[in-house]
Amino acid sequence: MWHEFLIALALLMVIEGVMPFLSPGGMRNMMLNLAQMDDRSLRTGGLVSMILGVVMLYLVN
Repeated sequence: MWHEFLIALALLMVIEGVMPFLSPGGMRNMMLNLAQMDDRSLRTGGLVSMILGVVMLYLVN
């Protein structure tokens, strides 16, 4: 179990690092836009992301 968790964490770090590596200015602008969004929009985006992740896990397994 820990092995799979660490693999998932490593993949997350790789995926999260792609955007700042390829386009640091774009990443900075995106962060500024996120900072200006209201809490409800951020929560909605987070919920959609979690649901899509669960669906993807279900389809893969």
